[in-house]
Amino acid sequence: MSAKSVFQEEKNPRGIPKAPFIANVEEYLGGSDGAVETPLKNFQDAIAKYRYMDANLTQRRKGLEDKIPDIRKTLHMVEFLQEQREGKNKNDDLEDDLGDEENSDNPQKPLTTTFELNDTLFAEAELEDTDTVYLWLGANVMLSYKLSEAASLLRSKLELAEASLKATIEDLEFMREQLTVMEVNTARVYNWDVKRRRERRLAGEGNGKKGS
Repeated sequence: MSAKSVFQEEKNPRGIPKAPFIANVEEYLGGSDGAVETPLKNFQDAIAKYRYMDANLTQRRKGLEDKIPDIRKTLHMVEFLQEQREGKNKNDDLEDDLGDEENSDNPQKPLTTTFELNDTLFAEAELEDTDTVYLWLGANVMLSYKLSEAASLLRSKLELAEASLKATIEDLEFMREQLTVMEVNTARVYNWDVKRRRERRLAGEGNGKKGS
């Protein structure tokens, strides 16, 4: 019996194979004299593969759960800058209508914010009036984008990351179900073999008594 036969052809949407439940152990092993060593080894190999995939998916889930709040926070900041700029443009148009004399009494205040230098240190800065932001894309790459382009890119990234997180959680749940099935299969085959050995031993003892 090959290791391939442990897995069913049925898979989840991301290609993770479904584990079969062994309802009839004797039939699965090919009869009452079927060997259990190879099937048990195949089960252990399958369990090891599921656990490996589980570890990778758990790591991926953690990465996404760390990444999504950062994307969301960056998007909120870009949207805030957009609103500030749109509001300033409206005010500039209104001030042009009212005339320069009245404007001189109400100068535009610069936008003040804080930015993170490290986990525990923040600095204060005044933001220039700009329609451009710089975004980290990973691998030490930073590119400049117009505010509207940056917002569109971040919304797309957020949507993809949230969809990926949802799929990863579904895969983890599916994976753990299959892992449980394989562990149950292992216990059922092992217990069936123990019972078979006991029955054979008792039958041998009974035949010995008859012979004596």
